[in-house]
Amino acid sequence: MALEKALITNTDTGDRVPVLFNPEEYTLKKEINYAQAAVPGLIAPLLQFIHGNSQTLDMELLVDTYERHDESGSVFNSAGDDVRKLTRKITDLMAINPQIHAPPVLLFTWGSLSFTCVLASVAQRFIMFLPDGTPVRARLQVSFHEFKNAELQAKETKNETADFTKLHTVSQGETLSAIAARVYGSAISWRPIAIRNSIDDPRALSVGARLVIPQLPFRHPDTGVVLT
Repeated sequence: MALEKALITNTDTGDRVPVLFNPEEYTLKKEINYAQAAVPGLIAPLLQFIHGNSQTLDMELLVDTYERHDESGSVFNSAGDDVRKLTRKITDLMAINPQIHAPPVLLFTWGSLSFTCVLASVAQRFIMFLPDGTPVRARLQVSFHEFKNAELQAKETKNETADFTKLHTVSQGETLSAIAARVYGSAISWRPIAIRNSIDDPRALSVGARLVIPQLPFRHPDTGVVLT
């Protein structure tokens, strides 16, 4: 059974760059960002979700021209070629396409791994040379970032727009300060609730009233001032 080679496909042009030696390992990483809000009297800050980051695929690729390499009759290189001829095929995947004013979207495939991405960074380390100084072996540390355009993300979320507002039903004896302390962790942050619900007297709340609790920070609809 033939060894399956990892493949990098330029989805803009259809050009394919086969990986000369499959990576020994790769790392998939996903992160999301939270804002920390310090609240006096609490041992730890309150966390508020901000946004997610793109997933990354990191690996090291070995590129070698010290010996002749081919695959299914297609010659990758001749022995002793300058290895930069091959590394340039990788680094050129970061070149800006003048038609779309951006680097190409790529598809990295290997076995069951299929990763739509852009090439975010490449670090080249040349580790073997001919007597005349020609580099013939290199290690490339590459990082791919997952690519999802707005249309694709809309499909994944079923075209639903995120709504971060909440509703709160007023109980007997509650005040806006008490509600703010409960939902925001800060009693002094009652003004956004009052403004959002057009409350003139923060001390006169009707039991059973349903209040919209906006997300902080809150921008005043008339003045544009940001309130927290």
